[in-house]
Amino acid sequence: MKEFSDFIKYRVRISEADLTTVLLKFKNVTVKKGALVLRKGQIANQYFFIKSGGLRLHYGEFDEQHTSWVFFENDFFTEISSLHAQVPSRFNIEAIEDTVLLVISKAEMDQLYKKFPVWQEFGRKIWEDMCIRQIDQNLNYQTLSAKQIYLELLKNSDFVKKIPVKQLASILGITPNALSRIRKEIK
Repeated sequence: MKEFSDFIKYRVRISEADLTTVLLKFKNVTVKKGALVLRKGQIANQYFFIKSGGLRLHYGEFDEQHTSWVFFENDFFTEISSLHAQVPSRFNIEAIEDTVLLVISKAEMDQLYKKFPVWQEFGRKIWEDMCIRQIDQNLNYQTLSAKQIYLELLKNSDFVKKIPVKQLASILGITPNALSRIRKEIK
């Protein structure tokens, strides 16, 4: 829990007593590579903090799967479009490797929001960071080439080390062959 405690303390000033109460609400969950933590059509009702490993958000079936994004160690997230509106998810969330998560239910998160104003601040900061990341991602897709986006993704080595080429190409919106050509150009 030290990683998560540090993650929280980096974002908000929280007393040790309040932090202990918050941490007790999270459950440690291990997910095997390939397992789904959320299936398309389910209603999201949990938040996740990744202690180790990685998860991908994807849609589509079988050979037509499209990876929207990948989350790695020290990411805190949920499938917000389902969780907030309490509607069936359009995505699957799948472990791309054996993954250890800290998980809290929406109901428990809401209770913490009501009990601790500092936890409301934490939630606001998390979603502001997520919105900024999404805006940056959208702008990149509108203004940069696939090669330029790939070079940006290389700054996070997990993208290169942990994501299969097919999924990475899907994030870039190109074919695996096009990604191979980009990789050859860069070398």
